[in-house]
Amino acid sequence: MDTVRWDERGLVPVIAQEQGSNDVLMVAWMNREALLQTWARGQAVYWSRSRNKLWHKGEESGHVQTVHDIRLDCDQDVILLKVKQEHGIACHTGRHSCFYLQLDGEGWQAVEPVLCDPERIYR
Repeated sequence: MDTVRWDERGLVPVIAQEQGSNDVLMVAWMNREALLQTWARGQAVYWSRSRNKLWHKGEESGHVQTVHDIRLDCDQDVILLKVKQEHGIACHTGRHSCFYLQLDGEGWQAVEPVLCDPERIYR
């Protein structure tokens, strides 16, 4: 744990990448406890900056991320999780990936479909 270069708030950015497709699903944050819980559970646990608490991915939606590999980049300041995304939805908008907006001549356009209405996911 001491190898990780935590920022001044004790956080490190985390990229969740889908095992197999290599799709980048989302970017989140971890503190030391989130990383330890992720390792122990085998499921992604993040630090929610907006809620100021640990967040077990899928605790409300059921869209759990099963962790297959945890890596640290060469600068030791970004973590990469290789995950299996349960139910194929990582984004709170009901999409596969949080990276569904693409810049074109008109601005940002949604290029991935909503797989499940968020109203049905978060009751």
